[in-house]
Amino acid sequence: MDSPFWGIIPGKASLPLGQITLPVQFDTAKHFCVDYVNFLIADFNMVYHAILGRQALAKFMAVLHYTYLVLKMPREQGVLSLRTNLDVGYNCEKKSFMLAKATDISICMQYFITTSQLISLEDLETPTMEAARASTKYKEVKEVALVPSDQSKTARIRAGLEPK
Repeated sequence: MDSPFWGIIPGKASLPLGQITLPVQFDTAKHFCVDYVNFLIADFNMVYHAILGRQALAKFMAVLHYTYLVLKMPREQGVLSLRTNLDVGYNCEKKSFMLAKATDISICMQYFITTSQLISLEDLETPTMEAARASTKYKEVKEVALVPSDQSKTARIRAGLEPK
C-alpha cells in the first residue's frame, strides 16, 4: 500500500488510506458470480464508487472492452456480460474531469494563499522609482554633433571611439 494511485484524477496522485475486503456479486440472482475482492481505500472526490484494477479483473478472468463499456467473464452457465449505457459513461467522465479541474484549481489557490502569507509586508510594498543613473562605466566621454549645422543635437560617446 506504499505506491500511489496515478491516472484516476488527471495529473494527481494519492496514497491509499487502507484496504477492505468485500464480497462482489455481478449480474442477477439466476446468472451471477460472487467472490471476495480487496479494495484499496483512497480519498478521491469523484463520480466512481469503486474501480476494479488488474488484480480484480484477473481474479474473475474478466475482459474489459473500453470502447463498448462491456465487461465479460467466463462462468459455468456461459459468458457473463455486464453492459453500461454509453451516455451514462460519457456523463460520468465529464463530471470526473470537472471535479478534477475544480480540485486542481482549489489546490493551486490554497498553495498561492499559503505562500503569499509567508511573504513579509516589506517585500509586498511597491518599490519607488529611482532616478535614471548616469553611466559610470566609461569616465572619458566626448560629445559629438549629430547634425553638423545644429549643435543642439549631440550624442556622448566614449572618448576612444571615432565620430563616424
